[in-house]
Amino acid sequence: MTLQIAKRLTNNIFTTARTPTAGLFSSLHRHYSSTSSDRITATLFPGDGIGPEIAESVKQVFTAAEVPIEWEEHFVGTEVDPRTQSFVTWESLESVRRNKVGLKGPMATPIGKGHRSLNLTLRKELNLYANVRPCYSLPGYKTRYDDVNLVTIRENTEGEYSGLEHQVVRGVVESLKIITRQASLRVAEYAFYYAKTHGRQRVSAVHKANIMQKTDGLFLKCCREVADKYPEIKYEEVVIDNCCMMLVKNPTLFDVLVMPNLYGDIISDLCAGLIGGLGLTPSLNIGEGGIALAEAVHGSAPDIAGKNLANPTALLLSAVSMLHHLDLNEKADKIQDAVLKTIAEGKYRTGDLGGTSTTTEFTKAIIDHL
Repeated sequence: MTLQIAKRLTNNIFTTARTPTAGLFSSLHRHYSSTSSDRITATLFPGDGIGPEIAESVKQVFTAAEVPIEWEEHFVGTEVDPRTQSFVTWESLESVRRNKVGLKGPMATPIGKGHRSLNLTLRKELNLYANVRPCYSLPGYKTRYDDVNLVTIRENTEGEYSGLEHQVVRGVVESLKIITRQASLRVAEYAFYYAKTHGRQRVSAVHKANIMQKTDGLFLKCCREVADKYPEIKYEEVVIDNCCMMLVKNPTLFDVLVMPNLYGDIISDLCAGLIGGLGLTPSLNIGEGGIALAEAVHGSAPDIAGKNLANPTALLLSAVSMLHHLDLNEKADKIQDAVLKTIAEGKYRTGDLGGTSTTTEFTKAIIDHL
């Protein structure tokens, strides 16, 4: 068993190893698929449950805003694709690889054995190494905090989510936490580059190196190496438990937070709670070679599917992040302003925003603000 685990780990490292900064940041190095000289083809996964409804909302808003996007839609398969060991088909993955950009609604992995999580399949197969979630207070939507404005950047490919588990003896199981220099440098490079290009002043590395000295210690070592190349950005290190306490006491203490996989999963959801929930939080996955897959990270909410009650805010704001990645900044800002104005009005809120409007009414109100 130990030999098998070592072999799997070695294969993962060497099949993904590349220069950390190669082709990651500049739009000049990204080549998107076009259906004409002025339109960009993007992959769209409507998803499950309320996914198709909120995806339709995005399509309507994009049409009204005259966004130059052609959607190439792909749906979750009804049977496991042996090429992916998942309900995500190989053709869907090839679509994202070809187009370099996509948008994903919520996907629910069917309960059972013999297949991988849909989201894990996308991250692993597309090498989506960083999950970026801007978290900011929405004007007119009151929560406990009024001035949240931070970004979590999560390493997306290893850590406790490496999937390396086995039973040692009956009643004793072992799960391996994998931290590699290559992956740590890669996500740290992106975090500091993001801070620099977005006018952010500080990067906080979140860790538990006081206990996990080798794994989190390596992650911190890599962050320090990268920090030395960005002297204009303040760098600090925060233990994860203290970070959680500080976030709920005063989230304005933080700017950009970078962290390994598991910590990022926890902290990003905590930050979403500061502004109202996952239904309001955008998310963008960054991969090597310029790939970007925006997604709504909330659930598929099957209990309200088909009832015209779903809140499309998270998917719309994720689509805005996708447009920024494509350097379509004017269109992105226009749509974001329309969404925020609609939320601030109150009467057009739906889903977890409260209010009594339908998804259709909420979408129409956004379009009226364009």
